[in-house]
Amino acid sequence: MVRRRRLADVRRFIAAAEAASPVEAVDQVARELGLAFDAAAVSFLIADLSGRALVRLAHVPLAPSRGTGHDPALLRERRDDEESATVLPFDGGPGEQAVRTQAVQVLAPGDAGADSDLAHLWRVLAPVTERGESIGLLEMFLPDEPEQAVVAELAELAHLLAFVVIANRRHTDLFDWAERSQQFSLSAEIQQRLLPPARTCEAASFTLAGWLEPAADIGGDTFDYSLARDWLHLSLTDAMGHGVDAALTASMCLGGLRGARRRGMSLIEQVALTNDALAQHAVSRDGEDFVAGLIGRVELQTGRLDLVNAGHVPPYLLRAGELTLLDCDTDLPLGMFAESGYASTQVTLEPGDRIVFVTDGMLERNAADVDLPGAILGTEDLHPREVVRALADTALAAAGHALQDDATVLVLDWHGRHEGSRTAASGADPSRASDPLP
Repeated sequence: MVRRRRLADVRRFIAAAEAASPVEAVDQVARELGLAFDAAAVSFLIADLSGRALVRLAHVPLAPSRGTGHDPALLRERRDDEESATVLPFDGGPGEQAVRTQAVQVLAPGDAGADSDLAHLWRVLAPVTERGESIGLLEMFLPDEPEQAVVAELAELAHLLAFVVIANRRHTDLFDWAERSQQFSLSAEIQQRLLPPARTCEAASFTLAGWLEPAADIGGDTFDYSLARDWLHLSLTDAMGHGVDAALTASMCLGGLRGARRRGMSLIEQVALTNDALAQHAVSRDGEDFVAGLIGRVELQTGRLDLVNAGHVPPYLLRAGELTLLDCDTDLPLGMFAESGYASTQVTLEPGDRIVFVTDGMLERNAADVDLPGAILGTEDLHPREVVRALADTALAAAGHALQDDATVLVLDWHGRHEGSRTAASGADPSRASDPLP
């Protein structure tokens, strides 16, 4: 039986990451982890940007291969010069369960998901997560069944690996390349760079997750959030048009909102400044650069949500099992007219509330058959991280996997308790995680 090691000189792993190139940092940390536990092999599986697969990016063999076979999953291997990435689609198996439940999966020898060279070993899958954001999984093959203390330690070390990934991806395109199983157009590249680096955030008083399912011809959707000491800022916007023009309009809109926010402006001032900038730009190029959106902020001490509706569909409020559309004043889209007036609607959130923001790609055109209220109610018990993907899947299926407009979702769960601390274990709050798939 594999017993716990007193390895935890974390400096050893940090030193390995710092000594290596950013391209090799995860491999080197994986190697050190494997050696510490006498593992036969260690892999890092990064979450695919589609949200529907894992990608084996780093694989470090540490014991001689039996040479008994070849992993069928390698048929999905992608290569770029010396880099290799193997796509492992979600199929309800242990990898998806580990991401969904944020719990370590321990699999006995013979697990069908393992390479046949490693099928005689124990397989451990530990979530690589930071503040509820699923970055991927640490996969380790061990000669004997690990004790519970070893499993707990691997969970902690997988959390450490999350910070290695976050730090090193700033210096290389490797991680972006690995998590993209499809080619991006220019407009999609612009659009992705507008989104926040982490699509999920857990804090003491709230859990938030966003998702953007792009149309074939990008429709200019974005979502954003930023946490201050006593405020949570958030937005969901939909720029007019498609393609590069829509992506550029969305870029100007988000730039305006973020710049005003970082200057300490009030919510109404942020919206007004952005509206004027878009309107003036439209005049200068004789175009129509307007953006519909919901721009808001939550006062974390009280749960008060201030929300500006700039020509957008209102959000849904799920409270105590009852779903309603949030009653809020609607003003003009941003950029239609300079110096347009804007007002905010105030709603006091109660612990247990869920707010669901969607763009019209979830409601119109070939996604019109979506029972969105039913889908929201049907995902009530899921973590927002799973909710946003499930709702996007619903729209995608209804559209025959051919969306004519971006479908974007932002989900906010309000817990209260701002002055308290979040209950966290290895990067996630286990009490908020989704239940396993049946």
